[in-house]
Amino acid sequence: MFIRFTKMHGLGNDFVVIDCVSQAMQMTPSLARKLADRHRGIGCDQLLLVEPPTLPEVDFQYRIFNADGGEVAQCGNGARCFAKFVRDQKLTGKNNITVQTSVGILELQYQSAEHITVTNEAPIFTPKDIPFARNNRESLYSLPIENNVYQLAVLSVGNPHAVLQVDNIDVAPVTELGPKIESHADFPENVNAGFMQVVSRTEIKLRVYERGAGETQACGSGACAAVIAGIQQDLLDSAVTVHLTGGRLNISWQGEGQPVMMTGSATTVFHGRIKI
Repeated sequence: MFIRFTKMHGLGNDFVVIDCVSQAMQMTPSLARKLADRHRGIGCDQLLLVEPPTLPEVDFQYRIFNADGGEVAQCGNGARCFAKFVRDQKLTGKNNITVQTSVGILELQYQSAEHITVTNEAPIFTPKDIPFARNNRESLYSLPIENNVYQLAVLSVGNPHAVLQVDNIDVAPVTELGPKIESHADFPENVNAGFMQVVSRTEIKLRVYERGAGETQACGSGACAAVIAGIQQDLLDSAVTVHLTGGRLNISWQGEGQPVMMTGSATTVFHGRIKI
């Protein structure tokens, strides 16, 4: 059986996008790992599935599989690619697209390939809902790792994030400390580890070690989480430019209980077919 796919990226965070509206297929963890393999498959950070909705008020269902085969609930860069994909493939002619995920509804606004806005639901701070093994909500949590204790902000923007402020992003121990935060026992579903350098009240630099994928060139939900954490600590204003390895995102958040908005680009790399 052959399936059609499209390779895309959002600021270097790369995806295999599969239309499950006009072609039938069943994704499994083992198949996801096979397709994501950069040596024996197509290669990607995540696989994105475009599926028919199960709710009458939305346009599509959006499912995400990490390169390790695990299914996750959110991917911000992927959501922008999703919007461009369904427009390019003529699955919709809408500029304002609503998609359902396992944790809620996303609103996608397509203006051009360079300007796609994703409106996420309000962030979650209650530890048990992140999930995070703490009893009480705090602005910063102490996380012991080996002989050190790190102060991190922890929240969910559809997936769990831990954000550590660093002085210099270029020398931050992302590849060494990132996997230790990601798999820490206090995060029962693992966590995305963000390393944030505050440049000014309207600008940050960010690197993210993503659960199930490792460090990626960009993480949209990680950018949202970092900006929210910075605003909560009164380090940032409500609209912030985030510089990632792969490029720039604009994030805005008006405060507690409000949605977080992310604007950036999406790029199509190539189309293909693969036998599964």
